[in-house]
Amino acid sequence: MTLESIVVWVIVGGIAGLLAQSLMGGGFGCIGTVLIGILGAFIGGWLLGTLGVSVGSGLVNDIIVAFIGAVVLLFVIRLFRRA
Repeated sequence: MTLESIVVWVIVGGIAGLLAQSLMGGGFGCIGTVLIGILGAFIGGWLLGTLGVSVGSGLVNDIIVAFIGAVVLLFVIRLFRRA
């Protein structure tokens, strides 16, 4: 893993986390937003791969997959916060 790939992960995670938090709400701070986006990328990649859905390749598509996963993650977090 190179420094460049880590920077791309942080940027994609930040954008996806920010978009997901603007849709779902929540205040997790800067680091929390990036972590939600990065975890969302894993969740979105696994979920869409399991469903057999492909959104293509490239940076924008990576952000879309991470956004979908981050929305799912925030939904699950909300379920546990209410319980």
